[in-house]
Amino acid sequence: MTPAERAAVQAHLRRLFGNNRIAVMAPERKGASVELRVGDEFIGTIHRDAEDGEVSYAVQIVVLSEDLEVPN
Repeated sequence: MTPAERAAVQAHLRRLFGNNRIAVMAPERKGASVELRVGDEFIGTIHRDAEDGEVSYAVQIVVLSEDLEVPN
């Protein structure tokens, strides 16, 4: 994903969720997934798909069971 694509996806997600702390980060390693963060918290990845001349971006959010607050 190019820097311009990351910036556009980040701007869209910030508008969509009303949260300016959302950050779309370039991967540290070449070929790794683009990271989605809220502040310092890693929350998932973003994958680019180009098929039949159409480009889309898929967001995969990770929720760890240890992060869940289970009601009593």
